Amino acid sequence: MADNKDIMGVFADTDTAAEGARQLKSAGFVQDDYDVLTGNPYPEGAFGEHVKPNRLFVFALAGGFVGFAIAFLFTAATQTAFPLVTGGKPILAIPAMMIIMYEMTLLFAMIFTVTGVIFESRLPRPSGAGPVYDTRITLGYIGLIVTTSEDRLEKAEEALKAAGAEDIVRESS
Repeated sequence: MADNKDIMGVFADTDTAAEGARQLKSAGFVQDDYDVLTGNPYPEGAFGEHVKPNRLFVFALAGGFVGFAIAFLFTAATQTAFPLVTGGKPILAIPAMMIIMYEMTLLFAMIFTVTGVIFESRLPRPSGAGPVYDTRITLGYIGLIVTTSEDRLEKAEEALKAAGAEDIVRESS
């Protein structure tokens, strides 16, 4: 796909915002093409939008595995580099290693989870400016952001106006 542009319809209440989502669907837009932006807590999918899958658990699992592996290598390398044979016991003392492996597993799981939250929130925006925004969203208005190609922007704007959008905000380019 070529360059996608954003357009946002600003709605005063939930009924007109839900009608906006219906108008977008009838205009041929799929659920992945638009997103709802609101400052008020509404249930997921209240406007008929697609609930995006959460992949945050993958970051925590990967961090746990990485932390466990690093801790195992660190403790095993330390014990083999400085062998201390005590009473014929093995060089690698697994019960003592388990404490460090547990702590490192949790540490790396937390670090990877924080990193995952940053990426799942789409915070690093290499393209520069973020999506369109209107300050009325913080006052209780509801925004329907449509991301589509430039040739379909007019169709999206017509659907949002037909649903009763109070204002249309376009992405500044």
